[in-house]
Amino acid sequence: MSESKNFIGRIFAGVDWLLVVFIIPVLCFGLVTMKSFTEETPFFSHQLVWIIISFIVLFTFSFIDFRFLKRTDVLVILFSVFSLLLLLLFFAGHTSNGAKSWFSLGGFSFQPSDMMKLVVILMLAKYFSRRHVEIENFKHIFISGIYALIPFLLVFLQPDFGSAIIIFIIWFGMILVSGISRKHLLFVFGIGVITFGVLWGFVFHTYQRERIINFVQPLSNLHGSGYNVYQSTIAVGSGQLLGKGVGFGTQSRLKFLPEYQTDFIFAAFAEEWGFVGVAILLLLFGLIIWRILHISLLGSTNFEMLYGVGLAIYIVSHLIINIGMNIGIMPVTGITLPFVSYGGSHILTEFMGLGILMGMNRYKRVAHRDDMRNEFLGI
Repeated sequence: MSESKNFIGRIFAGVDWLLVVFIIPVLCFGLVTMKSFTEETPFFSHQLVWIIISFIVLFTFSFIDFRFLKRTDVLVILFSVFSLLLLLLFFAGHTSNGAKSWFSLGGFSFQPSDMMKLVVILMLAKYFSRRHVEIENFKHIFISGIYALIPFLLVFLQPDFGSAIIIFIIWFGMILVSGISRKHLLFVFGIGVITFGVLWGFVFHTYQRERIINFVQPLSNLHGSGYNVYQSTIAVGSGQLLGKGVGFGTQSRLKFLPEYQTDFIFAAFAEEWGFVGVAILLLLFGLIIWRILHISLLGSTNFEMLYGVGLAIYIVSHLIINIGMNIGIMPVTGITLPFVSYGGSHILTEFMGLGILMGMNRYKRVAHRDDMRNEFLGI
């Protein structure tokens, strides 16, 4: 009996069960909100299937020794493959809401930009893990920016403004963690302002400009670009303290609230669960981020630690932007709410990211001290 317990313990050595416990109620919040819609929709059943598949991926990845991801050739191959997939979208992608962001194969759709975000995190973790002591040298900021710029442009030109912004935030966040100097930070900020000006004048589509204008003046066009945000803020505000109750959210039930299963599921949830429900949801997200950072700090080398921090930045950026656009303080960019919004591509990516982190967690105590020394020396 003891041998079988030890065997099971070794198999699940990398799984952080506390993190799993925090994620499950968040998943349930999303499922319950989808189930509360009055009309017959496939959202609940499809999402449940994706959650089951994602858990299988999570546990499978937790068995893997991911030290092979430190190899430059492996990361270059991953980066090249997903860059090629993003490029192929321009020729064979499925157009949805004006953007070619998906490959559609029968009833299955795949959005490569989601998984590209994980690849960017891995690339930057690899790069900064050996160069963090030289981060004040501007060339490292420039080179790392190239790694992020390629997928940024490929995603932005689809056009998928939201995912492009997430890639930028991942790069910028990991630079901050690596220790960028104030002088270089101001320089990067200046470049960002100039770039935004160029994009506004020569690249942004009309609907993208309207979303940004609506961000500054959300009530300027209630029957046009501001309609979604207006209905979303009504839904969030009408939930008040305790909410209207599951299945009694009028904004989503009567279809005033658009995309209530994806982009605006937070508003649908807030209307039914109220301030108390939102507070519980945010508390759970806080615990998830805390646990991710806790695991990353136990990483055997800088690579594992930086990957965990990058994963936390990825989830937090999705969380802040999605909630921000639901309450009218950020432009509508089509960013999903992690673990809650409907969709298989994003939830599978999130579980893959956590699975890689847990796989790294397996060897945190058995790594040799030489690994850390080599990480610093660049050997």
